[in-house]
Parts: sequence; structure tokens; C-alpha cells
Amino acid sequence: MADRGCALEAVPLPAEVRESLAELELELSEGDITQKGYEKKRAKLLARYIPLIQGVDPSLQAENRIPGPSQTTAVAPKQQKPRPTNSRDERFRSDVHTEAVQAALAKYKERKMPMPSKRRSVLVHSSVETYTPPDTSSASEDEGSLRRPGRLTSTPLQSHSNVEPWLDRVIQGSSTSSSASSTSSHPGGRPAAAPSAAAATLTGPVAHAHIGVPVNSRVSSKIQQLLNTLKRPKRPPLKEFFVDDFEELLEVQQPDPNQPKPEGSQTAVLKGEPLAVGTAWPPSLLAALQRWGTTQPKAPCLTALDTAGKAIYTLTYGKLWSRSLKLAYTLLNKLTSKNEPLLKPGDRVALVFPNSDPVMFMVGFYGCLLAELVPVPIEVPLTRKDAGSQQVGFLLGSCGVALALTTDACQKGLPKAQTGEVAAFKGWPPLAWLVIDGKHLTKPPKDWHPPARDAGAGTAYIEYKTSKEGSTVGVTVSHASLLAQCRALTQACGYSEAETLTNVLDFKRDAGLWHGVLTSVMNRMHVVSIPYALMKVNPLSWIQKVCSYKARAALVKSRDMHWSLLAQRGQRDVSLSSLRMLIVADGANPWSISSCDAFLNVFQSRGLRPEVICPCASSPEALTVAIRRPPDLGGPPPRKAVLSMSGLSFGVIRVDTEEKLSVLTVQDVGQVLPGADVCVVKVEGTPYLCKTDEVGEICVNSSATGTAYYGLLGITKSVFETVPVTAGGAPVSDRPFTRTGLLGFIGPDNLVFVVGKLDGLMVVGVRRHNADDIVATALAVEPMKFVYRGR
Repeated sequence: MADRGCALEAVPLPAEVRESLAELELELSEGDITQKGYEKKRAKLLARYIPLIQGVDPSLQAENRIPGPSQTTAVAPKQQKPRPTNSRDERFRSDVHTEAVQAALAKYKERKMPMPSKRRSVLVHSSVETYTPPDTSSASEDEGSLRRPGRLTSTPLQSHSNVEPWLDRVIQGSSTSSSASSTSSHPGGRPAAAPSAAAATLTGPVAHAHIGVPVNSRVSSKIQQLLNTLKRPKRPPLKEFFVDDFEELLEVQQPDPNQPKPEGSQTAVLKGEPLAVGTAWPPSLLAALQRWGTTQPKAPCLTALDTAGKAIYTLTYGKLWSRSLKLAYTLLNKLTSKNEPLLKPGDRVALVFPNSDPVMFMVGFYGCLLAELVPVPIEVPLTRKDAGSQQVGFLLGSCGVALALTTDACQKGLPKAQTGEVAAFKGWPPLAWLVIDGKHLTKPPKDWHPPARDAGAGTAYIEYKTSKEGSTVGVTVSHASLLAQCRALTQACGYSEAETLTNVLDFKRDAGLWHGVLTSVMNRMHVVSIPYALMKVNPLSWIQKVCSYKARAALVKSRDMHWSLLAQRGQRDVSLSSLRMLIVADGANPWSISSCDAFLNVFQSRGLRPEVICPCASSPEALTVAIRRPPDLGGPPPRKAVLSMSGLSFGVIRVDTEEKLSVLTVQDVGQVLPGADVCVVKVEGTPYLCKTDEVGEICVNSSATGTAYYGLLGITKSVFETVPVTAGGAPVSDRPFTRTGLLGFIGPDNLVFVVGKLDGLMVVGVRRHNADDIVATALAVEPMKFVYRGR
């Protein structure tokens, strides 16, 4: 390519410009750029130097690094004719290039060799030293020029006959290094000169064009990559889809012959104690409300606190009864649509109340029960497009909810439309909103009586449940189940009239609802409801209220115990000696045991007795499953189980030692609820009874469980109508069981142990892990800091 001209010889170009020109010529020689593109980019590079070389054709502004004498002494097979302006070297013509590629492919096919995926270079030490004459005249060139093909006009090719043997020797000595390695040098330290334009850039066997001269058969990496791709079969064998560099990792895992397997005998159905027969139970929860509202109207029912811990209102049983009656009458007689009652018995009504207003929630809940309407408690929507509220909207739509009850203050905080009415929330059905503060309700006539009197088979309320996929379903609880739950909890906890219960939990659902709104009314208890906003400001508030109200029972979660531990320093005047039950509502979580132990260590010196701590287990479907009883109620002493995590991952119970970090320590959650039958079945497939040393899903048969997922018949049957069978396939009972979603086993003294939840189960290979286990493992390393920050 020396004939590109020497007009730039006298023009001093910076090193980076020379480098760019060299790379540009390399691209042209490899076919990665067209002649037109080459000239355009080259002109752009040299634009600022054009004034220095006026009158020179841009296509001829190539550097010639070979001094004149070396040109005259170069040996060439024939005299080269000067090419016209913008003419292309014959080596880079498309037809010749194609023939070169085809010839190279043919040669490779003959040699049974695959096309290389990297460019080969003949400029390695052996080939350069053996076959290429050193260029002593270009020792002062910069490295960039050494990467440019065609720098020499001299060539060792004397005739056509001796070309192929020479090239064959070069190819045999070449390596797979890329063309960038062409800066190899001689032992003397001088750079190796590039071969002639015809031979310097060979990457494979040479190909001959029809014109009779050797043609550069260098194939660019892009073309070679394309050829390699085209040579592969279009559809690889099925096996190749599943093969990796580490084939053994992708093989189907075979069961480990040494893995632990359950060895115990088959479990039997565990029967809870019978419900007390001689007790004068009220015929229904509403009958109990009427009784207390008329005979003990001034007895405190519920005390609400503000965020400063001050009691802002105490609802008496008389007020609860009268205000609930007003609401029931208003709902049935004062709401009309097209001159017809808006609601009829059995209709579902949404309860939208903030967690700081238990009083109005309680009035709304019992007002619906008295009017034979079905309350559906939900969370207050925060924005029009709240993602969580969209799932709630699906629940409301499937329940056919057309009316929402709320308070004046809550309604003012809801997003509004331009008309001033409450905005339509994304995914929600059209709703009418009713504010149930006293001034908006109508007092019923003296001769009016609510329609609801006894505990029928109809639905009492619907409690929402959010699954691990994020969907929200409604669990229906019948009047009969509600009454049975209140009776069972009263017996299990030994509740009595006028006892005070401090409740930190959400009063709209789960244990907070069952203890703090339902069972409390049956027994004329006084509930001190602590809003969570207060707990965030003062984590000791619940302990202070236990102390000031002399509460006999408290309802908390393990997080509340942790928070109070971190805030109790310097508090010397609190006493927990009045407590006979500290119910830990999330006692089924494996990490709750560390909370209970740490709390007892600190507060035992402040009147807390060890037997007072009562963990329990529950689920939305089964309601309360088990609860630990204090010794004075006939409960066995508490138990702990130190279990091998490895064994648990295979669903097997193996007792281990406490010194290891690879163990899971769990506490019992007490005995099954009175009147309930419990069994443990296999997690997958047919619900066979587990063995005594096997982890399975706990199932409950009781009159105090949920009855269905509202409107979802398919999953209702699989969860609420399970029929456990023995190993021989015989049903264990003539009545169906309800799956609790809790994983565990029955331990000594018929105590229930829970090691995780079905929603948190992760199966890796043949081993099972639980999300709770990961948390418990972290807690075993650093319990206090992790729980506090992680909560």
C-alpha cells in the first residue's frame, strides 16, 4: 500500500492520529469497513492538517514509512502500476474477497479442521524470524505503524511456484494470537517488520484468485464468527440444552441413601379437652352484649388511648349496646336506593376504620351483627392507586360490598374526587360511604328489636387473608364458629368477668379481634387498646398500662417484647406482678422463643413469673389452634425442643444439642383448644398421617374454625374439607378437617410445636427450608440487634 502516496511524509502528525490511521487501514484490509467509509473517516482525521498539504488528493494522503533507497532495492515479481484516484486494491474487491473465503473454507474442509474463532497471525517469533527479512530502516517507527498491514513494498514471493510451501511453513508455525500481537520483536530488541501486503495478514491457507496472483485470504473476526455460527446444526440435540461446563451439577439429584428418614410409629388424632358442660354459656355473643348492656351499662368495655398514652375515651357496655342498636336501625331503615332498602340480611358491609379508633370499629362491628349484616373489616386505603388496596378491592368486589362504614375524621382523610365525594379507588367496586358518628345515626323506636337473636349457621363476619403471592381472600366465620371460639378461649385462658386485658394487636383481625373484641364482650372484660402509633413513640407503654390498670392479661407479639426490652433501662417503677397471662400471639414463629427468654430474664425481677408467658398458634383459616395454659388451669410445664436443622430440612425431627448454631430451638405453643381434634399430615399429596418423628401440616377439626374462602369453592374444598387418612387409606374421622397452614408436630405431654408455615416453605432439590428458619438462624448469631433493626 506504499502507493497511497508520500505527500504526508513532511507533515508532522501526532502519534494518536498515526495510531488512528493505522487502525483504520487495518479495518479496511480486514473487510470490516468499505472503501467509501475508509476515505470518509480518513479525511475526517486529517481535516485539520489539510492546509499543510493543499493540492493533494485525500485518497493519496497516506504515510509512507519506507525511505526511498529501500524502495529501489525491494524485489518485486512485476512492476506495479499506479492506481487511479479512489481505486480499490484488488485484494479488497468483494468478488475476490468472497473467492478467498470460499477457498479458505475448502482448504479447512480438506484438512478436517474447524474454522478458528479468533484471528490467527503469522507474526509470531518463529515465523517472523525464519521467513520475514528484518526491516532495519523502520526501527524508529511508533508501535501503531507496526499494526498497519501493507507497510512494505518488498515481498519474499518470487514466483507463483514457491508461494504455497512458504505459506504452509508459516501457517504451521503460527499461533492463535490476534493480529494485535503483530508487534513481536527480534532478539535484538528491534521490531519485526511486517511482511508484504500480499502475505502480512494471512490467517489461514492462501487462496488464489483467477487472475493468477496470490490473494490475501485474511477473514475478519466478524465473518469468521458468522461462518462458525452457520456451520453449527440448526437445532442442537436435546441433551445439549441441559449440559453445562459442570455437568455433574445439572444432573437430577438422587436421594441421599444416608439422609434421615422418619422411623417412628404412625401418629393418631389428638383430642383436646371437652368444652365445659356445666358452664352457663350465653346462647350467643349478641345475647351477652344485650345482657351486659342492660344489666351492667356503666361497666367499662373498651378504653382508647391517644399517641401520648392518655385515655381519651372509655366505651361502657351500655354505650356499646345503645350505639350498636342505633347503627343497626339506621342500616336497615334509613338507607334506601330507588325507594327500596339498600341492604337486606346477609349483605356484606366494609368496615374502614384506622388502627387508632377501636371504639367506632367496635360499634360498627356489633351494629352489623345486630342488623344481620356481614362486616368485612379492611385497612384504610391511603392513596387512590395503593397497590395493596387493589387486592382488597378484589375481595370487596367478590363479596358484593356496596356500602362502607367509617368515621367523620377518617372520611376527611380519604382521597377525594372533584365532586368532594370519596374518590373511587383503583380496583374497588362502586361504594356508598356512611359516617357512623353519633350525630349521623337515628335512634330506633322503643318497640323496635334487632332481627339477630341467636347464633345461627349463617356467616357472622369475613376476615381477609393475604397469601404469599399477594392475593387477598376472605375467610368466612359463621355465628356458630364465632360462639365456639369465644367459649374455647374463655375456657383455655380462664377469663372471668371484669378482668382487664391490655391489647397491643390489631383489633380488626386475628387474635386482636378474637380476644379484644369478641371474647372480651362475652365475659364483660375491660380492654385497654394501645394504638401502634403509641408503641412506636413509647415501646414501654403496654407495660406501663399493665401496671397502672392492674391488668390480669396482656396480648402482645414478640416484637413488642423486644422493643420494650430496648427501652426499659432506667425504668424502675414498673411491675408485672398483676399478670396471670402474657399471651404471645406469634409464639408459633421460631424466633419468638428468644424474645420470651430475654424478656423473662429482665422482668422476672419486676414481678413477672415464668409460667405467665403463654405462646399460642393460630391461622386465619383455623382461628386459634393451640395456646399454653398457666399451671393453675391444669397445663403441663412448658417445653423446649432443640432440633437439628439438617433433619428438619428432610422433614424429620432429630433432637440435637444447644451448643451448635446448626440447630433450631422452638418452644411449645401449648395444648390444642378445648373441643378440637388435631392431627399432623404429610405436606404434599394425599393427607396421610405423619409419623411421630416427622414434620407435617397441622390440621384441626373443630366447631371453632373458619368455614370457607368466600366465593371460592375450589380452594375451599382443598383447605376446609381435608380428610386425613391412615397409612392403609382409612379416613381418621367421619368429619372433615381444616388445614392450618402451620408446619409442626405433637411433642411430649401432647404439646403442639410449630416450626414454620406453609407459606414460607422453600424446596431446594429434595430438601425443605423455611423462611422463618433463616431468621431464626440469624437470631442465633446476633438476636438483639437483628430483631430490632430487622423489624
